[in-house]
Amino acid sequence: MSTPVSHAALEQLFLNARTHSSWQDRPVSKETLHQLFELMKMAPTSANCSPARLVFVQSPEAKARLKPCLSEGNRDKTMAAPVTVIVAMDLHFYEQLPRLFPHTDARSWFAGNDAAIQSTAMRNSSLQGAYLIMAARALGLDCGPMSGFDNAAVDAAFFPQGNIKSNFLINLGYGDASKLFPRAPRLGFDDACQIL
Repeated sequence: MSTPVSHAALEQLFLNARTHSSWQDRPVSKETLHQLFELMKMAPTSANCSPARLVFVQSPEAKARLKPCLSEGNRDKTMAAPVTVIVAMDLHFYEQLPRLFPHTDARSWFAGNDAAIQSTAMRNSSLQGAYLIMAARALGLDCGPMSGFDNAAVDAAFFPQGNIKSNFLINLGYGDASKLFPRAPRLGFDDACQIL
């Protein structure tokens, strides 16, 4: 783990990677979606809590369920994407802790503590969604993460059991680079960081 990855890998993961809104007519295989999950699940979450739950919206029927939940500005690009991932969080994640974090009673940290459940689920499902983006880039896919949807409508359409809540969406596929805007500026180190 002490050897830096190649510059080409850094370019693919960070420096040349972009947020895509236009997509090639090229499918993403189920095998690739399985690979994405297998990579994502290995990255860290607090107490290995792993609260993210993913729905890979790919079929015309599933897209039809998602479409009315999207804001107008996100509708067309999401319907054109080969796959849209609903990154959600399971508010009952702590029930899995005896299996996922067996060396102590981590379940007791959360049972009955709604504030800890909510903050831990949101923080760690967001982390896992970011890991999914990096895994997708590593596998040669492009991503378009976004908000801009009705969370309650998505939850009703895809998570009627009630304990799973949507966090954000990621469009996945092979982007059409000819339709990218110029890269937006980023903050400099001194704007965002301190070394104390």
